[in-house]
Amino acid sequence: MTSANLRDVGARALAVPRRHPLFAAAFAVASVLRIIAMLGYTPAMWFTDSYEYVSVALNPRPHQIRPDGYSFWLLLLKPFHSFSLVVFTQHLMGLATAVLIYLLLRRRFGLPAWGATLAAAPVLFDGYQIQLEHLILSDAMFTLIVVALITLLLWHRKPSLMIATWIGLLLALAALTRTIGLPILALVVAYLIVKRVGWRPITAVVVVCAAPVLAYMAWFASVFDGRFAMTNSDGVILYMRTAIFADCAKMNPEPELVPLCIKEPVDKRTESQRYLWNDYESPLHRLGGYKFNAYQNEVAGRFAREAILKQPGDYLAVVARDFMRTFQWDRPIFPDRKTWARYQFRPLGAEEKHLPKWRVDRRGGTAAEDAARYEAGNPETQVVAPWAGIMQTYQGIFFLRGTLLGGILLIGLAGIVVRWRKLGGPVLLPWLAAVGLLLAPAATAEFDYRYVLPAVPLACLAAAITLRHGLPWLRLPFLRRADSTPPPASPPLHTDTRVPVSAR
Repeated sequence: MTSANLRDVGARALAVPRRHPLFAAAFAVASVLRIIAMLGYTPAMWFTDSYEYVSVALNPRPHQIRPDGYSFWLLLLKPFHSFSLVVFTQHLMGLATAVLIYLLLRRRFGLPAWGATLAAAPVLFDGYQIQLEHLILSDAMFTLIVVALITLLLWHRKPSLMIATWIGLLLALAALTRTIGLPILALVVAYLIVKRVGWRPITAVVVVCAAPVLAYMAWFASVFDGRFAMTNSDGVILYMRTAIFADCAKMNPEPELVPLCIKEPVDKRTESQRYLWNDYESPLHRLGGYKFNAYQNEVAGRFAREAILKQPGDYLAVVARDFMRTFQWDRPIFPDRKTWARYQFRPLGAEEKHLPKWRVDRRGGTAAEDAARYEAGNPETQVVAPWAGIMQTYQGIFFLRGTLLGGILLIGLAGIVVRWRKLGGPVLLPWLAAVGLLLAPAATAEFDYRYVLPAVPLACLAAAITLRHGLPWLRLPFLRRADSTPPPASPPLHTDTRVPVSAR
């Protein structure tokens, strides 16, 4: 690149804050907050799942519980031996998500700068969002992928084959990052069919998405006895969901499923995860072997489906109860204090200052040893004053309340209702994606606060589009762009004043 080109790029970059001063200021403040988080908690923060992601990055293999998309990202960054770099890239992903929201709402839907900035504010400023980006977890990457996918779909009413290819790739990345990404394919295909984009883009989306997903499943089958799947955990996790209400007296299960019956009375059962992760309380150990092998997964899945079919009312009640936890004003402790505390900027307890000594994989070392190997140094979280204290105080004040998220979803729903003749128009896709991301954990596993945050930017998109275009009976002048009024027509540069012959 020549020096002239470099100057041109620099001039364009400097012009962005001048054209978008409000969002540029918000972006700068959000960036500072993330820098403070990195200074206060170095090199990163840890969750129980983090160690398995690191283990797969060190010893690549298809994981039996979750797909490897995020571990592949860790593998790409492995040569740098820095968890600080990992969380830095995740903070960039959070900021990039906000940029996509702003650009889509400004350029495609014509929101004023303050309205588009407000829609991006939860991603920019939510203390729990910033903390989630600072954990060695897949959520920041998954959120960016999904928002990028929705952005492409809404920006291009009839996507070209090239755009359809990118949509298919993003769908594949979403599915390989979190299993909930695969059902989004059905939502996207249905959306494209309704929009009548033609069979070629739809075929391109499906084929491009299917190729890497099927390749991954073939890899999984080559390792795990020919089972063509992405995990060995779907049945076991669904069992965890149903364990809290399954009553074998009502189910009358077949003999092979009887060992999975829970003797504890239903009214004494609390959180579902006890019946999966607690080896002493989970009946899964009665089946023998590793709880995520193909046999256990198949048997547990059959038990769970039987429980749902025989006790549909109990199942729907549990799902509804967990779904409604999303909309609580505060963040009460759930499912247990240890899990809840993992999502907080806080001083670490004595038992958390050192990484665990249990072995993740027989080919590697303990969780602590694997993390140290990846870091090539000390990977344990160091809490550094005064920066940690700043983030602790900030997180307790600045976060999107669940009740407000419920209101945002209701605004989007109103936009769908008033445009029912057009099937909700552009509001429908982000709204359904948001609700689906919130409902899926409640329906298949258990409510967890980390699963709420990826749905927030989609809910904000749906509400913002609704207020700009979706409520024709609600005319809010302050939602109109200052530059949306067309300029007065100017006279032609050359006016011919001669009178035509026919008019003489």
